[in-house]
Formats: sequence, structure tokens, C-alpha cells
Amino acid sequence: MSRLDTMHFGNNCLKFFSGTLLLAAAVFLINLSSITDNFVPWLISGIIIAVIEFIVFWIGIITVYTTSVQLGLKIRVLGVIFGWIPIVHLVMLGKIITVVSKEYRFEKKKIKLNNSRASENICSTKYPILMVHGVFFRDFEHLNYWGRIPHELEANGARCFYGNHNSASSVDDSASQLSARIMEILKETGAEKVNIIAHSKGGLDSRTAITKCNMDKYVASLTTINTPHRGCEFADYLLNKIPKDKQEKIAAAYNSAATKMGDSNPDFIAAVTDLTFKACEKRNKEVMDSPDVYYQSYGSKLTKSSSGKFPLNLSCKLVGLFDGPNDGLVGINSFKWGSDYTFLEPKGKRGISHGDVIDLNRENINGFDVREFYVNIVSELKNKGF
Repeated sequence: MSRLDTMHFGNNCLKFFSGTLLLAAAVFLINLSSITDNFVPWLISGIIIAVIEFIVFWIGIITVYTTSVQLGLKIRVLGVIFGWIPIVHLVMLGKIITVVSKEYRFEKKKIKLNNSRASENICSTKYPILMVHGVFFRDFEHLNYWGRIPHELEANGARCFYGNHNSASSVDDSASQLSARIMEILKETGAEKVNIIAHSKGGLDSRTAITKCNMDKYVASLTTINTPHRGCEFADYLLNKIPKDKQEKIAAAYNSAATKMGDSNPDFIAAVTDLTFKACEKRNKEVMDSPDVYYQSYGSKLTKSSSGKFPLNLSCKLVGLFDGPNDGLVGINSFKWGSDYTFLEPKGKRGISHGDVIDLNRENINGFDVREFYVNIVSELKNKGF
């Protein structure tokens, strides 16, 4: 049984529990006057029903808790807290059932869509896809930076690879690592070039690799997602306000942890410094686009800061004081780069955060199907001959 089918079974158990609980309560109230005359039979029946309800509920709640993606930590915790409060626990149960039902319908539609176009391989680009992460993250096999996106692309014919570069280094050092990675991919696949899709600082690293490391002959296209091409003035502010000794302590702690996680000579301060407005302004004068590479970019913003997951819900307002409307980390005026630029504006008040655009939280957002967003990007690259 698939995860979805198991989740659906668990949710049906909760629906059965809710329905029969309400039915039992109604029967009890209707026959309240006769219970005193036949107390023992009613007691036995009540115990049997309670045992069945207990079993069905726990099968259902454990199943959906262990299989649902969209419940998230918040709903799970609230479910545990309010699960012991009469009446309130029924409201919470209704919320859980609604979220899981919506997830099941959505994922089933995704499966149906992919099955309907499976023979088309709409993401089978001429050149393989190199996905380049942003700062303070690494590429891990079982904790994918790109969430459910690579699987969706591969299901539609794409060949996906990862940068595997440091989580924190200067742009130049990251560009050097990416250049070596590009050559590894070309050797492994026999391809002549790669298509790069880069998020956040990864876009700066990739642009630098193309220009300064002479990767332009090996890169067909560069798609940047919420990249701070013009820097973050909030980063300038932090570096100017935080005392040097504290910066060094934070950097030492991070660099030590990053080394243990796989980074080679990480440099926290250099990574942050290269994200400042001043550093990006200087870089943009030196790192010119190659006429042999197709450049395009995407950006988004959090319309409602509280909609962002921690800590972006907090940083959004702080960044806004310096960079204006932003995605929780980067101002919208910094995203545009290349011949084509698309600003994502889903319906509603939520918006799309810096983490949402890479499916960091594996969340299905109303009005923005992040997996289909990337399928469209890659299918368009295929249509362009890349």
C-alpha cells in the first residue's frame, strides 16, 4: 500500500470515528429516559462501542500522523495538546481530517497529471539539470534542499544533479567548486553542457563560475530563483552593527559545525559579506553575462509576513526596513537578472517565501504548485533547445 493510500485509510478511520461518535451520542440522548430501566445492557453496549471507537481512533490518528506531509508540526502539536479537551478536540479532529483529505485529493491529481503526460517526457532537456543550493545549506541525500522538486522533474524525464559545494564560502570559492562539479557531470553523462537552476546565493556563485571560471562554454542556461543579484542592505546593516568579536565567535561556531557536515574550509563571514549590497554592486560591474548563455530569473515576496515559516516570518519585517517588500530574506528589487524575468504573484494574502520557492517545507500552497512551477521551467528550457 502506498503512502497516500495508507494515509487515506487512516483518515477514513478518523471520519468513521467522528461519525459513529456523533451517532452514538445522538442515540444516547434520544434514549436517555429508558437507560435507567435497562442500565446493564446499555452499559455493556457502551463499553463495547467505547472500545471499538478507541481502537479505530488510535489506528486513524497514528496512521495520518506518520504518513501525512501537510499536517505539519504545528497541527500535530495542537492535536496532542487539545486532544484531551472535550468539544475542542472534535474541532481539532475536524481540522486534521480536512487537511489530510485535501492533501490526498491534491496528490492524487498530481499522480494523474504525471501519468497522463508520462510518454511526453516534457522535462527531458538536451542538457542535464544542475541544481545549485543557496547559503547555509548543503546537498544531502535524505534531506533534500529542493524538497519534492527533483523527484517531480525526474518523473517527467529530467536528469538532475546537485552542486555539492560548501554551505558557506565566498562567491569566488563557491564558483570554483561549482566549476569542478560541472566538469564531473559532463564526464559522467557525456553531455556537452548543463542547465543550471540556482537558488539564492547559488545564483551569484553560478554567474561567477560562468564568467570568471570560464564555464560559459559548458553552461547552456542559468535560471536564478530569488537570488540577491543586487545584494541585501540588511546584510550590510548587520555586518556594520554587530561587533567584530561577536561576528568571529558566530563564524567560528558555524565553520566548525559546517566542517563536520562536509564543508571544506567553510567561511561564514566571506559568505555573508558577499551577499551585501556593496559586494554585489562591485561584482555586477566585474562579472558580465556571457552572450553564449541564456539567463532568466524568478522572484517572489511574502505578502503577509506571518505566513512565512520560522524564522522568515520574523525576518520579513526586519528586511523590509532596509530592502522593502521581500521574500523573508531578499528584497524584490534584487531578483531580476537576464533576458527574462518573472515575478510570482499567487492569489490570496499569503505570498511565497524564500523557502517556499524551493519546497523547503514540503507545503502545498494555495495558488502556487511549486513542483509544477519547476516542471514548467524545465519544459520551457527543453522547448528552447537546451
